[in-house]
Amino acid sequence: MFNDRAEIHVLAGRGGDGALSFRREKYVPKGGPDGGDGGRGGDVIVAADPALRDLSSLRRIRKVEAKRGGSGRGSKKHGADGETVEIRVPVGTQILDPEGGLVADLATPDGRVVAARGGQGGRGNARFATPTRQAPRFAETGLPGDEAELVLRLKLVVDAALAGLPNAGKSSLLRRISNAKPKVADYPFTTIEPVLGTVESADATRQLTVADVPGLIEGAAEGAGLGHEFLAHLERARLLVHVLDASEEDLESRFATIDRELAAYGAGLDERPQLVVLNKVDLLDRPPVLALEDERVVGVVSTSCATGEGIEQLKRALFELCPVESPEAPEPVLPEFLEYRPKARRGPRFRILRTDRGYRVVGTPPPAEELEEALRKIGIKRGAAVEIGDEELEWQ
Repeated sequence: MFNDRAEIHVLAGRGGDGALSFRREKYVPKGGPDGGDGGRGGDVIVAADPALRDLSSLRRIRKVEAKRGGSGRGSKKHGADGETVEIRVPVGTQILDPEGGLVADLATPDGRVVAARGGQGGRGNARFATPTRQAPRFAETGLPGDEAELVLRLKLVVDAALAGLPNAGKSSLLRRISNAKPKVADYPFTTIEPVLGTVESADATRQLTVADVPGLIEGAAEGAGLGHEFLAHLERARLLVHVLDASEEDLESRFATIDRELAAYGAGLDERPQLVVLNKVDLLDRPPVLALEDERVVGVVSTSCATGEGIEQLKRALFELCPVESPEAPEPVLPEFLEYRPKARRGPRFRILRTDRGYRVVGTPPPAEELEEALRKIGIKRGAAVEIGDEELEWQ
């Protein structure tokens, strides 16, 4: 089954705790503090993978969590950084926040974005040594990593997309011109999900990616029929191939029906260049006539999937109308990825330090529930002492 949407909860790794350690060697009675820093927590990265076609690999995944950073050790040894976790998605995947705001748009094969950053590791007690405080008996705990709900939405990146009314013969055309094998039958809505095919040029030097999208009906942009769910996959097509059943009457009216749905959906679909294909000409006694004057129509081809008439002409038209992009072309409208960063976060209002007896809270203490949650996350044990200002509590 084709999946173009997924929701994932991501949690970056917590930073490792700094070490509370003193140098202990024979004949070195006052070696001083030598606690190392904790490692940084692992990131969660979302990366575009050209080998993937849809988001079905994430269908059963609800949570992705990166590893925690390693704790510091004596002899000023730094803890290992947490392992980064990478989520692979198909090219064209958009990352949204729960409110629908765009976080990143992975529109190129090498697109990648850090969805959640790992927490900073805590400093070891060696970092706190000063001429007046030569034996600090505390070290920092690691900071928590970012946590977020991600909504993934796929918009296919293709050279051309087939659009038209149900039963116009789009799937049959795709089978004829490409390596795709979509289901073909003589009834509407045979295609219930997008199908991708690769069209190879006559000299085998180029390939085009063509998508067959479920048929549209009047009112599709408002949610009628099946095609409304997949209109987004037309947004990035360089060329729209508008397929009409030539055996039906009033071709101009049928063209206008789909054109209105493209305009109602928006995203510039009604401005995209269109190649009109008059299909099923084998059912006619004479060549079809399309009385249409529209500057967006860049060509008209008559085809028959039953006899093969016009198929080679259609292939040639696709390669002519989807030319090779020049390496000197200007920057694309969609960059490698778009990232909308929130305002820089201020430092935490408080930090939790590890002491030889338990923990110490420095800075502005948070509400009781928030502090309890922070202490639980760092693994506090029953009976540990918690110092808050001049007050000392015992964790129960």
